[in-house]
Amino acid sequence: MDIQNNKECFVQLWLRLERTRRLLGAQYKRFCIRNILKAWFGFRANDDFIWKVCRLCGLEGWNVLPPPLYNRITHRELLRAVVAAWLGVGIRNVNQRVIDDAYNMAFQPHR
Repeated sequence: MDIQNNKECFVQLWLRLERTRRLLGAQYKRFCIRNILKAWFGFRANDDFIWKVCRLCGLEGWNVLPPPLYNRITHRELLRAVVAAWLGVGIRNVNQRVIDDAYNMAFQPHR
């Protein structure tokens, strides 16, 4: 997975988040930060990385998350934290407006 701090990457992350929710549901697994990161990064999602993402977004790793379509703010902060932790930048360097624009591109019906 190629993580970048741009709109195209965020559109892909939003779409991947929804696909991961469906995949975990089909596997009867909890849709939580820990399982999302394990699905996305495999062995690279060690406890330190998971803890860092959880700390940055203010959520706990095992808490069940609602679907992205129903709670944009929670998932926006999760994506900001993932990008910040992966790239080694501060969370303030990840633009939330760009993430929101990417959300609209990913989840709004195409006309």
